[in-house]
Amino acid sequence: SYQRFIRSYAACASFADAQIGRVLDALEKSPRGKDTVIALWSDHGFHLGEKDHIEKFALWEKSNHVPFIMVAPGTTQPNTVCEQPVDLTVLYPTLLELCGLPADKEADGKSVVPLLRNPKAKWDRPALMTYQRGNHAIRSERWRYIRYADGSEELYDHDADPNEWTNLATDPRHEAVMANHRKWLPKQEAKTVPDLRK
Repeated sequence: SYQRFIRSYAACASFADAQIGRVLDALEKSPRGKDTVIALWSDHGFHLGEKDHIEKFALWEKSNHVPFIMVAPGTTQPNTVCEQPVDLTVLYPTLLELCGLPADKEADGKSVVPLLRNPKAKWDRPALMTYQRGNHAIRSERWRYIRYADGSEELYDHDADPNEWTNLATDPRHEAVMANHRKWLPKQEAKTVPDLRK
């Protein structure tokens, strides 16, 4: 039943939380705990019925917003929250910088160390999400723009519509917003992974 599915989903999240707590408790007792960089992120979650969708295979906020927590001694401050959307391409360059290693010029992402130091720091790029070839979402602080492989588009204003119920893509008043987000779409697509072919 739907209720059992929801309970099982919540139980999985609670179990994962408990295990993370065990790791953090052990790290806190360890002699290296105060010098350890912690990066915690997760897979995206299920919709659980929102927008008549039960799975996570979509480009809307609910199925793309993931937990992303970083603790970096000497860089981050406790209980700091950054509202700037970033995607997971930031992980590798951020860890390189935090570990004092040289930047990788071939990396797609950009280090978020400036945001770790100051969550209000200027950030010049939105988050990019992809689901299969040609289907992408761009998430800036205020907007989620989606473009599908068939050319159809969606635009949501998170200031007014955080649950993404009203698609503004056909409203000509928002053409400049859409154009600003379109420029972040990938210019080149990776080949489809064989197990994701329909």
